[in-house]
Amino acid sequence: MKDLSHFLLVSDIDDTLLNKYKKIPKANLEAIERFCRSGGRFTLASARSIPALYSHYKRLPDQSTPAIVLNGAGIYDFADEKMLWYNSVPAQGKELAESAMNKFPFLELAVFTPDKIYIVRPRLLSRVMMLFHSLEHISCKSLDEVPEGNWGKVIFFCTPHSRNKVKEYLLSKKREGVKFIDTTALSFDLVNETTNKGTAVRALAGILGVDEKNIGAIGDYFNDYDMLKSVAHPACPSQAPKELHAVCEFHACHCNEGAVADFISYIEKTY
Repeated sequence: MKDLSHFLLVSDIDDTLLNKYKKIPKANLEAIERFCRSGGRFTLASARSIPALYSHYKRLPDQSTPAIVLNGAGIYDFADEKMLWYNSVPAQGKELAESAMNKFPFLELAVFTPDKIYIVRPRLLSRVMMLFHSLEHISCKSLDEVPEGNWGKVIFFCTPHSRNKVKEYLLSKKREGVKFIDTTALSFDLVNETTNKGTAVRALAGILGVDEKNIGAIGDYFNDYDMLKSVAHPACPSQAPKELHAVCEFHACHCNEGAVADFISYIEKTY
């Protein structure tokens, strides 16, 4: 068995670690366990909040490596139950969110802080998300009810038809210090302009003392792009968009077939 104690592997969750049925293929769990027995560090990087990430994290063989949450806004240590690194949304973010809510009456928002989720003007889309992930949250009628500061990210919920209108409106406004990340067909995130999974992965490597040349990452969607561009060994599942394949060193099988296991096997054989 190789000594892989110098390696850090980071994986996205949906359609990467998980298959299309939201299950972790057995091959992935077996490969992760093998990788960790060789001394490797394995963790997750997700747009999810801490509570939404926990159910997947607790299934990992490695319970000591902190995870990346909120699309890279934070690094959370589940072992010690504390945030190690955090990048909050500036005040401009609240101004943009308020402006959009005034412009579009149908808009729903979710504001994520390190320990709480606030749903503003909850309707179908935000309620379904909270129910699907079994997330405790606080319902608010307006953003004035949400404590200022410490916002990790803001999710805008809207239908595919109205999504582009909302984004175009926000992009037309002054937006110093913030940026938008596409996450699903029904939502997009507002985060600090320096927030991305790549920045967080490098920060995590620094915390763990891992050389950047020994970082690998795998992800399937555009919010993983910065992470894949930032690591020495990027990979993506076969169903990922061509833009992600263009920056990857390894092209894994489909997520249903165990893309993470495929990537780990490549790392073991090559390095």
